Amino acid sequence: MGRPHGSPGRGGLRSGSARYRAGRRRRSWDARRPRRSGQARARRDGRDRIARRGRRDGATARGRRGSADRRRGAGVRRSHRERRRADGPEGRQRRRHPRSHRRARPAAHRASGRQGARRIRGVPPRDGRGALIHPDLLDRPERRIDGDDKTTGAARYTADLVVPRVLEAGFVRSPYPHARIVSIDAERARALDGVRTVLTGADVRGQRLGRRLQDWPVLCWDRVLFIGDRVAAVAADTREIAEEAVRLISVEYEELPALLDVEEALRGDAPVLHPDAASYRFLEGRGERPPVPHPNHQGHVAESHGDVDAAFARAARIFEHEFTTPRIHQAALEPRAAIVWLEGDRVRVVSTNKAPFNLRDQMAATLGLAKERVVVDNGTIGGDFGGKGLSTDEFVLYHLAKATGRPVRAITRYSDELTTTNPRHSSRIRLRTGVDADGRILAHESHALFDGGAYAAGKPTVRLLVEGGVSTLEGYRVPAARHEAATVYTNNVPGGHMRAPGQPQNVFASESHLDLIARELGIAPLEMRRRNIARAGDLTTTGEPWHGPDLGALLDRAADEIRAEKARPAGHGIGFAVGVRHVGRGSTTISLRLGPDGTVEARTGVGDQGGGQHTLIQRIVAATLEIDPAKVRVRRLSTEGPQDPGIGGSRVTPVHGGAALAAARALKDKLGVRSVAEAARALAADEALEASATFDATAVDHGACAHAIEVAVDAETGAVRVLSAVLAVDVGQVINPVGLRGQLEGGFVYGLGMALTEDLALEDGRVRAANLGDYKLPTIADVPPLRIVHLSDGHGVGPYGARSAGELVNPGVPAAVANAVQDASGARVHTLPITAERVWRVLRAP
Repeated sequence: MGRPHGSPGRGGLRSGSARYRAGRRRRSWDARRPRRSGQARARRDGRDRIARRGRRDGATARGRRGSADRRRGAGVRRSHRERRRADGPEGRQRRRHPRSHRRARPAAHRASGRQGARRIRGVPPRDGRGALIHPDLLDRPERRIDGDDKTTGAARYTADLVVPRVLEAGFVRSPYPHARIVSIDAERARALDGVRTVLTGADVRGQRLGRRLQDWPVLCWDRVLFIGDRVAAVAADTREIAEEAVRLISVEYEELPALLDVEEALRGDAPVLHPDAASYRFLEGRGERPPVPHPNHQGHVAESHGDVDAAFARAARIFEHEFTTPRIHQAALEPRAAIVWLEGDRVRVVSTNKAPFNLRDQMAATLGLAKERVVVDNGTIGGDFGGKGLSTDEFVLYHLAKATGRPVRAITRYSDELTTTNPRHSSRIRLRTGVDADGRILAHESHALFDGGAYAAGKPTVRLLVEGGVSTLEGYRVPAARHEAATVYTNNVPGGHMRAPGQPQNVFASESHLDLIARELGIAPLEMRRRNIARAGDLTTTGEPWHGPDLGALLDRAADEIRAEKARPAGHGIGFAVGVRHVGRGSTTISLRLGPDGTVEARTGVGDQGGGQHTLIQRIVAATLEIDPAKVRVRRLSTEGPQDPGIGGSRVTPVHGGAALAAARALKDKLGVRSVAEAARALAADEALEASATFDATAVDHGACAHAIEVAVDAETGAVRVLSAVLAVDVGQVINPVGLRGQLEGGFVYGLGMALTEDLALEDGRVRAANLGDYKLPTIADVPPLRIVHLSDGHGVGPYGARSAGELVNPGVPAAVANAVQDASGARVHTLPITAERVWRVLRAP
């Protein structure tokens, strides 16, 4: 389930007919083919037929070259002459094989890398152990395992759960960014008919919550630290009664000076927002909180490699620039919801939290309960994008349920989602880079400040940083670098994790900085990247050698696809950016159960928040056992099942995919020479054959993406229009083709919103955009034709050589748009979003 206001179109990888030939007439693609409700059908291997929706983009035929480009992007079979020209003499010799193997597959479904080469030549592909990959892994049309339930309305989300005698919760929130609580009068609320209990901070004094550092009060008892902090909670028979009770509670505050700027918060005389920080719990088994140089630091790091000062001394030119980014909200379609009740000596929780085991551990630590007593189930999740790793309601609901002896539910209003939850951190990043006379990087230095808001509770990392924002210029060769990054306590809304935490801020600054350097030196921005891109074995900005995908090949392919050398009209420009994202690590267990009906049940602790996690597991199990995917059912377990790290950190494909593959192989070993159907027929009605596997993904790996975006800028108004975009990606072996396409498209739209429209701006500590009318998300009308090209070295650490994709694309989009705007108009915008007003002001600056 995606963000509100629609989902991206199917522009870019367009379906088409092999009979289409360019140059006949200059008229639109849509006009040259039958309209079938926007549907086009393509045959795959002469068997399967896949319906794919094309995007009406008004593209026109521009000779044979343009036609060939479109056919390659659409996955349509190229002409014999095109194949011979592309392959060269060696390739022509290799193509002597049966004609059935020469049909290209739609681009979103093509195999790639070594596996792809084998498929094209008719050689059965093998996995890393040498075992044959089941051919239906990619050939079979994909069907989402949860598709029917979600499209028919049968799916049940947390807010849909019917629990007898459930009460509704309401919360009293602070109207001040920083204030002392003088008194709370709740007598009128308690007297209201239908109110079952009212709790204040005095009832839960000392209890704090958090993913790593538990610094956020369950209910505030002495001070409030941001507008929206909770000071009281109500449980009532209906939501309307709860809201009326909230209005009847009177709170007296003494307003205190507020810190609303990160640099102001780090002054020597700034008030300390958390004077008792040394007493806060840092969750057990996860190390100690690292020391920080200022009491208003949530987290701080300073690291370097190489002789940075000496490298700067050798530099022919040194450049320095500063960039800022705003808060951005995750904007999942489903708001947060939770239900808590007591069942004997156990606490039952149903929540939209994406990591149930982590929530269990956090609740046990805060409430002083044994972990075994807390059972969490996350139900169906309607979107996450990182924000639902933090839960705050469940802790209060426990106390309300305990006080009333009844289940209590909280469903967050979207205005509260926008104003009181944990959005992406705003940032201020200053970069300094020294280069030689040819523009090659010799030294680099970065200073990044992230507004962490009132609490650090939303960050799960040991250093309490948004780790993706630490190492700027990632993906480039940097012989010497020094990085300093910090998250800072302020009296703003607390920051948390959001799709690729820290990286969009980092990449916007880094790639904009690189473009500015190139233009100052008179070097084409594309050439500047080619000269500095990390090749195998090069030291990167982290001081580690690069062993990831071929970044140069991705960059070159993106440039080719957007036809970077083509002359463009005045006011049009192209921008490039490179994005690198780590592949997640962790451990999980998946068990399989074969029943007498031939159905295999896969049991896992991971939920599916719309990213296709369960479909991924289903396809891997089906391919390994060589059965129809419809015979594989995925069952999500609560925290009473095996330990699971949950969704996040780009870990599902390598971790859960790896566990699914290992479990399927374990079951196959038990089958021996028998097929699944034969083994099932031998089972009695009450028998089952079971196998399980625990998989620990520890290998370091990266996915990579090169962006090329074309824009048009109106010099009179400053308005920016994105005309087209190309993504050249390496995510290893494709396992879940349609799901992959959705992740890449969705990531692009996510980045587009950050580039052009989204800004969760504050005024005196108050979020101004309290609804989705004011918070400007991109809509379908904003999405340009998008072409996705998949290249792979086939060496990903996930199952069958796969890599993660969900957080790969969005970080580079704002930078590519900013670079394209400068290329089109000369206007360099250093602050996101790139609004018409900002472009207009830069164009008219003296």
